[in-house]
Amino acid sequence: MATGAEKQVMVVGIDESDHSLHALGWTIDRFFSPFSPNHPFKLVAVHAKPSPARVGLSGPATAEVITYIDSDLKAIAARVSQKVKEICSRKSIQDVAVEVVEGDARNVLCEAVERHHASILAVGSHGYGSIRRAVLGSVSDYCAHHALCTVMIVKRPKKIQH
Repeated sequence: MATGAEKQVMVVGIDESDHSLHALGWTIDRFFSPFSPNHPFKLVAVHAKPSPARVGLSGPATAEVITYIDSDLKAIAARVSQKVKEICSRKSIQDVAVEVVEGDARNVLCEAVERHHASILAVGSHGYGSIRRAVLGSVSDYCAHHALCTVMIVKRPKKIQH
């Protein structure tokens, strides 16, 4: 937690999904007024870049394939970082740190919370059902149980059918 004049840190987990981009925009709209440069939080957007070694390939061309996979993962991370900066700029937020950390998103986000002594972690929700969540694992569920701060799970509103 921050003391004195230091700003508290808010970490936002970000990937290239619409769900995480919605969570970023929602968080900015509610916690970072464009009319006041004295925001109560420092914003840190964290993207977890999967390790290409976790793909589990074997064979003679493995090293070459892993090189291509790593290149793609780096390109995705660069796109995500650029998108975060564009959203923040559009919403008049200039003081944002964007971090790309290699690893599993669950661990990367919880470690970022600890590293930055964050007060709040905001993550998007993909809205998976219980079976899919059990098979794939849920980053938001994991963080809600393991992050050492308040966790905000931001859901996209359901579209109303007429």
